[in-house]
Amino acid sequence: MKVAILSPIAWRTPPRKYGPWEQVASNIAEGLVEKGIEVTLFATSDSITKGKLESICEQPYEEDSGLDPKVWECLHTSHLMEQADQFDIIHNNFDFLPLTYSRLIGTPMITTIHGFSSPRIIPVYKKYDKSVAYISISNADRHPELDYLRTIYHGIDPKDFKFRDEKEDYLLYFGRIHPDKGAHAAIEIARLAGYRIKIAGLIQDQDYFNTKIKPYIDNDQVVYLGNAGPAKRNELLGSARAMLHPIFFEEPFGLSVIEAMMCGTPVIAFARGSMPELITHGTSGYLVNDIAEAVLAVKKLKQIEPYACREHVCCNFSKDRMIDEYIRAYKDTIGG
Repeated sequence: MKVAILSPIAWRTPPRKYGPWEQVASNIAEGLVEKGIEVTLFATSDSITKGKLESICEQPYEEDSGLDPKVWECLHTSHLMEQADQFDIIHNNFDFLPLTYSRLIGTPMITTIHGFSSPRIIPVYKKYDKSVAYISISNADRHPELDYLRTIYHGIDPKDFKFRDEKEDYLLYFGRIHPDKGAHAAIEIARLAGYRIKIAGLIQDQDYFNTKIKPYIDNDQVVYLGNAGPAKRNELLGSARAMLHPIFFEEPFGLSVIEAMMCGTPVIAFARGSMPELITHGTSGYLVNDIAEAVLAVKKLKQIEPYACREHVCCNFSKDRMIDEYIRAYKDTIGG
């Protein structure tokens, strides 16, 4: 089987720091290669893969302000589609634009929908519903007007995440700095629970950071560490007493949630979106409804066994499980 993996080009694949879609595309590509499948990864030229790399965009457009994202996204997508007949299947991890080629090529396409950036893009997904096999990344993120082949949860490799049984005396917020993700609520939870908090993540909303986060940073009780790469991520996730995930939107998945648990760190999350699918309440973390409940959950953290957190991810969100499910989805799509 010859598989083309189409990754986004906002960041490198895999990303140096932030870039969840690129990270998942990388996990899929490398996992398929390990299974002996012939993989061509379409990504930026600086990307890293054990498969074959095809690129037309030299570097990520988020790292080069001189690049017009729309222009390079079109060039990137067409670079794959013009050689579509070389592959048995195309796995699109690049949102809705590639769907518009699906009736112009003979190669089957499977699209992992990583979330809907806006309701305004739904008409594209609806138009190509019968042309492309859709994969949802959680049951919570399924749109009622679309048909799906199946839900396949993201998977990570246990070898990439160091398990830590002994925890330090701080809570962690790890994610992009945006109102939806709730860094401000995490600061309040930590304050009320009497814990220090470390914050790491890409600033996506500068005004929000300046008004809701920065005034509380004192480099003692509240510390902002910037956008952390893999090594720093593992250290922060593994050493924290818990990761706080007080989201204010219906999150499609939440890669950092399973990464924290893989390190043996429980997650306290608002019970929205996919969180009830990712966290087993009382075993790998706590699902709460508001700040007050989160504070109470912090006081119960000693009831969570770090090893149980890791075991939960190994059983339900491993890279091997994800790859096996995608291979079955490919076969179903090609056979159909």
